[in-house]
Amino acid sequence: MNVVLWVVAGLVAAAFLFSGSFKLALTHEKYVAAQAWAADAPSWAPRAIGVLEVLGAIGVVLPAAVDVAPALVPVAAAGLAVVMLGAVAMHVVRREYAALVPSGVLLVLALVVAWGRFGPYAF
Repeated sequence: MNVVLWVVAGLVAAAFLFSGSFKLALTHEKYVAAQAWAADAPSWAPRAIGVLEVLGAIGVVLPAAVDVAPALVPVAAAGLAVVMLGAVAMHVVRREYAALVPSGVLLVLALVVAWGRFGPYAF
């Protein structure tokens, strides 16, 4: 199970690193053109979410990989789950049901890492 959690954490980290970098790299106008939800959000929201996603991606792998404060891994995973819970709620409110699939999958994967690393497979 430890290997499975490492693989899932790696997938979660890659997905959030990509997503967060995308939010940070584009100007607000270009991001709004790519993601309709950002038009209804404050201009600072995509960048703030991007920062949280990049930090969460780093936090879900790096502390355990370098064996420095590995207890931060489940905390980072739980934080990413909270971010994705907000994304799922926002997509439901906006009736963007197709967007629920990737958001829901990332939510479940982050919860699996948090559960495994807080619980039976902690470092």
